[in-house]
Amino acid sequence: MSHSLRKRIPGVSSSTSTPSDSRDDSPAKADDVVLAPKSKVHHGKTGKKRRNGFIFFLGGLFGIAVAGFFAGRSDLIDFPEFGELSMDSLIDVLPAGFVSDAKDLARGEREAVNYDSFQVGLNLVAQGVRANHPVIMVPGVISTGLESWGTTNASRQYFRKRLWGSWSMMRALVLDKEGWKKHIMLDKKTGLDPPGGIKLRAAQGFDAADFFITGYWIWNKILENLATIGYDPTNSFTAAYDWRLSYANLEVRDQYFSRLKMYIEMSNDVLKKKVVIVSHSMGSQVLFYFFHWVASEEGGKGGDDWVEKHVDSWINISGCMLGALKGLPAVLSGEMKDTAQLNAFAVYGLEKFLSREERSEIFRAMPGISSMLPIGGNAVWGNATWAPDDLPGQNVSFGTFLNFKENNGTSHYRNLTVEESFNYLMDVSEDWYNDQVKGSYSRGVAHTTAEVNANEKDPRKWINPLETRLPLAPSLKIYCFYGIGKPTERSYFYRKPDNPLSSLNITIDTTLSNGNIDHGVILGEGDGTVNLLSAGYMCNTGWHMKRYNPAGVKIKVYEMPHEPERFSPRGGPNTGDHVDILGRSSLNDLILRVAAGRGEEIEENVVSDIKTYAGKVKIYEEDQGWL
Repeated sequence: MSHSLRKRIPGVSSSTSTPSDSRDDSPAKADDVVLAPKSKVHHGKTGKKRRNGFIFFLGGLFGIAVAGFFAGRSDLIDFPEFGELSMDSLIDVLPAGFVSDAKDLARGEREAVNYDSFQVGLNLVAQGVRANHPVIMVPGVISTGLESWGTTNASRQYFRKRLWGSWSMMRALVLDKEGWKKHIMLDKKTGLDPPGGIKLRAAQGFDAADFFITGYWIWNKILENLATIGYDPTNSFTAAYDWRLSYANLEVRDQYFSRLKMYIEMSNDVLKKKVVIVSHSMGSQVLFYFFHWVASEEGGKGGDDWVEKHVDSWINISGCMLGALKGLPAVLSGEMKDTAQLNAFAVYGLEKFLSREERSEIFRAMPGISSMLPIGGNAVWGNATWAPDDLPGQNVSFGTFLNFKENNGTSHYRNLTVEESFNYLMDVSEDWYNDQVKGSYSRGVAHTTAEVNANEKDPRKWINPLETRLPLAPSLKIYCFYGIGKPTERSYFYRKPDNPLSSLNITIDTTLSNGNIDHGVILGEGDGTVNLLSAGYMCNTGWHMKRYNPAGVKIKVYEMPHEPERFSPRGGPNTGDHVDILGRSSLNDLILRVAAGRGEEIEENVVSDIKTYAGKVKIYEEDQGWL
């Protein structure tokens, strides 16, 4: 980790200090805009008894799950009722004492590691902060639940059930894996709904992205704090989407961008205010694409001044503007370890019940995920000997993305850069996948204004900030908020697979750990999912180049070091993790200030070495005099 990450971080301007009636009387964290209340630790003579009871309770559930798993696979065991079991039905038949102990223990542990989400909003209310601009939230890649709307024989059992983002997903993986795969994968040729009447659609409303599964919050803490200062369904909206689809097909099948345009215009007309758009992760790419689509005659026909008229601010949270490197192993060899920005629950389910071959096939049949393959090639990510984010004394350069050791049976493979790795992926992939990716996205660099202007007419370029420009909206304000300081996958060591019959040519060499190599994965800087170069390059350097920002849109960056609480499973109020950052106290404070029209109170906060790394990227301004 860079030494600069250990610097103290300035907060917002002095007018934003926490009021004296805050419930937190502990010293302020250096990077917190608003203080988080102290954790409460529960003690008592019954603690050990409750813990033992809860462990027994979980053991019983695990036993039933294992029995059900084998029931779905063995002709010798037949539990027809298992398919109807739910958490509610299990609780109904358990002894009241066990349920009571489990609930008490869960409540105590939750209070010990959690914090009061509403406190951020309450602190700001005490400072006179109130709802102002309409707020639209664009979730990330896994945030939106996908529910079945098919009514054929194969789909009726899943009608209105979420086959992504719920316990129904896990149940389907256990009891009907092939059926789940058919539902979750898109048609390989068209990239749209598969044949046979299968129809998955993105859940809508705030429920679409507040929790991934019961208890695993995503946007819920932001929603709680927005509500505290006066937001509700009349002035806020979640623009959920089916993240499996290519961006072009989001409009073809679901008219997603047309609906988003209409909602923004309606908010302007009714509330007489420009909107604030909050995007996370892949949602930032989706929004960047929308800015081009809405202005284009080939899209929304809004004209170049549409964003200027309708959008006040864009809050870009952990945006993978130059892709996520770990997305390439997902589609290349079905590797997981948080790949494709999945939380631990989803990773467990997919790794437990699906082989690497199956996972690779599924990820390739979701063209939306491939939008996050790395952008910028060797100019951004380095060449065979060097990378802009290499650190002094580093034993393996980040420049070679896929590495092969000669003594592990892969001597005929040579090390590949990011650009070469993408080409290798295309070479070993099916024609249908090549057609989907190359027909939907572009990953190059435009080095002149003429190229950028020409690319405005090519929808494949619209996800790429290195080939297209920001909107012609001089009053638009962009806030880049992202986590830093959490080890993030940067490159890999690969080898031949153990199974000679595997359809995959290579696999990560998990036997290799040395220095900054962790089980075949070379770790760099980022938020655990998105690399620092991807989250920070455009905000700190790229959008300060005239050809990428001809209107001079103002950009403000606020980095958030990863400082997790030791015993908190989600990191607590100072986490910088890619997903868990959505619950971070200081991030919630910043979002509410921008929504309330007080974004000018936020001071820029850059403490990583991103500007040093960005200065080494081989992309240059035509006119070095413009900044």
